[in-house]
Formats: sequence, C-alpha cells, structure tokens
Amino acid sequence: MPELWPRSDTEQPPSEHEHTTAAAVRLRLWRKRIGRGLSVLLISLASLVVTLLLIDLGISLSTRCSITDQLDQMQPAEVALILGTSRGIRGRPNPFYQARIAAAAELYHNGKVRGILVSGDNATRYYNEPVSMQKDLIALGVPADSITLDYAGFRTLDSMVRAKEVFGLDEVLVVSQRFHAARAIFLGRQFGIDARGYAAADPRHIGYLKVRTREILARAAAVLDVLTGQGPRFLGEPEMIRLRDDAEPALDLTPKQPDGLKAARSPDH
Repeated sequence: MPELWPRSDTEQPPSEHEHTTAAAVRLRLWRKRIGRGLSVLLISLASLVVTLLLIDLGISLSTRCSITDQLDQMQPAEVALILGTSRGIRGRPNPFYQARIAAAAELYHNGKVRGILVSGDNATRYYNEPVSMQKDLIALGVPADSITLDYAGFRTLDSMVRAKEVFGLDEVLVVSQRFHAARAIFLGRQFGIDARGYAAADPRHIGYLKVRTREILARAAAVLDVLTGQGPRFLGEPEMIRLRDDAEPALDLTPKQPDGLKAARSPDH
C-alpha cells in the first residue's frame, strides 16, 4: 500500500549519533530528577531526626528537676505509681521490672508513700502485669491492703490519665527508670497531674542505644498523642486508692526476697 505522505527525498533517518545524543539527554534529565528527589528525601529525613531529637531533649530538660534516685531527697507523697512492664523477657527475669518493684518497696518501707498503684497491661487472662507486680511487692513486705491494681494501664498515657480520672490522684510519684519517668511526668502534666519521679535503677548490660532509640520514638508518639487529643483505651468508673493507716509503722522488718528480685539498688545510685 503506498504511503499517504511520501517521505521527502531529502529526509534521512536519524543517525546513530543523533540516537546517542538523545539518549544522553534523557539520562541527564533522569539523573537531575533522581538527584532532586534524593535531596528532598534527605532534607526530610534530616528534619525528622532533628525534630525527634528536639522533642527528646525538651522532655528531658523540662522534667529533670522532678526526678531523683536519692531516697533522702524524695519528698513524701500519698501514692507511688509503678508503670508496668513484662516480668520476664524470653524466659529470663526483666531487670527493668525488678528495679521498679524494688524501688517502690523501698519508698513504702521508708515511709515516703502510703500506698502503691500498680498500673499495667491485662489484655488477656494469660498476661497480667498488675497481679504480678502485686505479688512481688507482697513478697517484699508491702501489705496487700496498701496496693491498688489498675488493670487498664495499656500505655503510659493510659496509666497517667487513669491515675487522675479513675483513681482521683492530682499528685503522683512515678516509679520507673529515669528515661521512662520523664515521659510519664510530661504526659501527666498535660492532663493536670502534679507528677514527680523516683528513678529505679538502670539495668546494666542492656543495649543502651536500642533503649534510647525506642524512647526517642515513644516521646515523639507521646507529643503526637497530646496534640491529637488521644485518650486512654479504657477509662471506666472511679475507684478508691488503698492507703496505709497513718498509725501503721512506716518501716517494716526486712522482707524475704522472691527469686529474681533485688531489694537493694545498684551501687551507682
């Protein structure tokens, strides 16, 4: 079939050089686009890292004067709030958990608090952080009638909000590792709680970089929760806090220690 528009006698097909030149131009354009994309990505990542670090630093600075690991510097409070964590990790005792239990018992036996609120996850009947904490506190000599259980402390935010809204606490002494206590105090203040912290011993031989990285992300999530008005997963009806009778002596006899729990704090505290 004849062409409708016959090729001009002077028209020549593109030469190999012209093909090569066009390919080079396209390659340069793609390189520029990829370069711009990478630049935007790197700037975005750098901005994100800076924001995360600023949030982390801000929470540390705003709470550092409210946390101590020195018992003699701790002003008495009505209630100590232990923030929950798992009792064991891959079949071994969790040193973070152990230190929190020991620190709370120390506060109680030295008359720094009249009651202990244990707040943790009880998502299923097979996993119950509050009951585990209660049992280990009792094993360290804290009477059961001075321990209150919060079964819906699924997150730090939940524990702090429920301490105020469910258990009626306007003031609370948070017991956890210093990095965690700082986040809890920050959250508590956002909800009108006068929060202070008693720093439990930091476990040794635990990957510091991993723990700090997780905490930086957790602090950013806490700020996001505040900005978006996030509330606890479950609130529920008001409950009474169980407190020691003022007539009861503050310091009990040295209790027996359960397996895996240490009543003494680490030497560097």
